[in-house]
Amino acid sequence: MSVGMAAPRAAYSCDPDRSRGRQFAEPPSSNRSAFRRDCDRVIHSNAFRRLKHKTQVFVFHEGDHYRTRLTHSLEVAQIARAIARQLGLDEDLTETLALAHDLGHPPFGHAGERALDACLRQHGGFDHNAQTLRVLTALEHRYPEFDGLNLTWETLEGVVKHNGPLTDQAGNPLPRYAEHGVPLGIAEFDKRFDLELWSFASLEAQVAAIADDIAYDGHDIDDGLRAGLFRVEDLRTVPLAAEIIDEIGRRYPNLAEGRRGAELVRELISRLIRAVTEETVRRLAEAAPRSAEEVRHSAAAMVAFPAGIAAAEAEIKTFLWARMYRAERVMAVMRDAEAIVVDLFQRYCDHPADLPPDWLPADGPVAECEADRFRRIRNFIAGMTDFYALNEHQRLFDSTPELR
Repeated sequence: MSVGMAAPRAAYSCDPDRSRGRQFAEPPSSNRSAFRRDCDRVIHSNAFRRLKHKTQVFVFHEGDHYRTRLTHSLEVAQIARAIARQLGLDEDLTETLALAHDLGHPPFGHAGERALDACLRQHGGFDHNAQTLRVLTALEHRYPEFDGLNLTWETLEGVVKHNGPLTDQAGNPLPRYAEHGVPLGIAEFDKRFDLELWSFASLEAQVAAIADDIAYDGHDIDDGLRAGLFRVEDLRTVPLAAEIIDEIGRRYPNLAEGRRGAELVRELISRLIRAVTEETVRRLAEAAPRSAEEVRHSAAAMVAFPAGIAAAEAEIKTFLWARMYRAERVMAVMRDAEAIVVDLFQRYCDHPADLPPDWLPADGPVAECEADRFRRIRNFIAGMTDFYALNEHQRLFDSTPELR
């Protein structure tokens, strides 16, 4: 099959007609597949709309053209569908997972996540994948018969296994979870609705995960250039980027800097998509899985970059870490953002009545045990947008950082 062409539905793709079902039984839709229905529910959720005011790297007021969690998720979905189409996978499930993967992120991006994790260190910590699962299974209140969105097993599995299996088959946490164990929200839900934490996720989920990496690489370069944190020429320290920059120079010798950057990002994304597709086709031909179940029970992920491109992609992330994520301009804002989250958490712990009325327990804050109070505060803060968190801080404190 030529890269770029749509493939027929493959035997190893997830079939919506053979889904393992939902936590709560519902009659099927008359005009949508189970996975299309999941995607629609994500798009119509409150949590999805809030992503438009949640930080990717730059907080919301720094400029209209920087990515937010919402635009990032849309770009991930576009890339993921492009790959899924070439592999013969279910595009609706792939899109659902791409759009849902960041729903659990708190305000202020990874700074907010670090702050919440520190606040909750003695109470299970904070993990945005576990929070995404809570959003999808408990925190959205849109339906009369259940909390959450009641999505299919395949969607919930893909969200939880965004980075691969969490345990071995005996239930022991894999090395990255060895210190703190499987995130509490995931472990608790798994007891009620077994997501087989020891197995790989579907190819659709693996595609959504690698599309997340591709989107990050492309749009963070774009945003870093726009912010003036580095120039196109600075990216020559990354061999893959240097190769693309040279090609652009040969084709368009007098191209303006802004267009050079845009062409670099476009070509980089295209190359990464092509590399993933070719490597995945090779791995699938070698493993010859005959079903989605055989994919789950494989010994390694089947969607991946080839070794040389994986190394090049890691070099891009190293460059961005040094020149963008750790840039003093960005770090100064993120330090203030972390302080805002910590202040809010401590304030609600010390004065639970300061929470909005709908976030107070029915019996009143005095009757609530400490663990339940911490969970309630975690869920409230994690759902905030940047803008809402700033407003809450201004309401409760005499001085609030400007995040500039």
